[in-house]
Amino acid sequence: MSTSDFHKIRRLPPYVFEEVNKLKARLRTQGVDIIDFGMGNPDLPVPPHIVEKLVETARKPRTNRYSASRGIPGLRKAMAGYYERRFGVKLNPDTQIVSTLGSKEGFANLAQAITAPGDVIIAPNPSYPIHAFGFIMAGGVIRSVEAHSPEQYLSGLGRAVRHSVPPPIALITCYPANPTAQTADLDFYKEVVAFAKKHEMFVLSDMAYSEIYFEGDPPPSVLQVPGATDVAVEVNTLSKTYSMAGFRVGFALGNERLIAALARVKSYLDYGAYTPVQVAAAAALNGPQDCVAEMRDIYKNRRDVLLDSFAKAGWILPKPSASMFVWAELPERFRHLGSVEFSKRLMEGSEIAVAPGAGFGEYGDNYVRIALVENEQRIRQAARNLKKFLQSNAAAAE
Repeated sequence: MSTSDFHKIRRLPPYVFEEVNKLKARLRTQGVDIIDFGMGNPDLPVPPHIVEKLVETARKPRTNRYSASRGIPGLRKAMAGYYERRFGVKLNPDTQIVSTLGSKEGFANLAQAITAPGDVIIAPNPSYPIHAFGFIMAGGVIRSVEAHSPEQYLSGLGRAVRHSVPPPIALITCYPANPTAQTADLDFYKEVVAFAKKHEMFVLSDMAYSEIYFEGDPPPSVLQVPGATDVAVEVNTLSKTYSMAGFRVGFALGNERLIAALARVKSYLDYGAYTPVQVAAAAALNGPQDCVAEMRDIYKNRRDVLLDSFAKAGWILPKPSASMFVWAELPERFRHLGSVEFSKRLMEGSEIAVAPGAGFGEYGDNYVRIALVENEQRIRQAARNLKKFLQSNAAAAE
């Protein structure tokens, strides 16, 4: 029996990133030094005061026991405090907040909590895979709406509802967006909340990159819209804000009915993150925030070096105002290849790994995602490799 014999596995498409990852692994075993922009895996160190709190708490014997699935009270209070300071949104830590094992687990278990077989969910495309496949694994049906910008997504929502049978139960938003790096303003969320209320559906907002922004105002939360908690839940995470990806700490906030459903599902599936991790997460949210500004500056500098050096190498990239990604259209002479084949050729020809856009949905196949997870020296080296790659391909085409 193979894994494809199982119903839920059959509903999942082939893992698009697998071909690129296999090539990366093979080249590395041959000693090739791959400059890896493929995965949005933060490389910056966790701020020292957070690590110190983790170690201090781990030394206490009682903290090695089972923890609390919905999050220890101190962490949920810290999450409420962050939302009040950052967004001016007051939330009840006992009824409107649940700690999750990162935002990915939060979305997956929200899907398990609210989705009946055949339920329709509206999802942006391209978008982070869990936004669609969390619901597909839960038995739902995805109605994809092309979303290279918030405006494009909004304009497609009405048509998606008209052509969905049964009517959708929820729509998903993700801004700052992964992978497109687009941002949305408060007016966008006002329209989304009004639309959701009109059509009696929920709004599920992914805000993993709330603190990684470079120009303009800080990204808003959907929960800032008056009455948003009637229909909306937002999922956030400490993974990117504090470079705590391996800690697996996130949180879901908002509508009490959805939060209660998520908490109920989680109570059967996990005992929550390790208590010292939760205490360290509370220390991160409650403590000094200059570390967040420093990380933001590092990502901004990397973005600027990447755009400048790649432009000189011959590949003009768009300038993202937020997130840790650049969403780049394939160079014109490679567009016929599609994103997977281009990513493989780029890796073999220049020792640069990127994420093929097809992995984020059908509307992403003319793009690749470049993550700002290599230092400036490595970015400049990648640009030198890229220049040789582009020149050699230009010469071959003549």
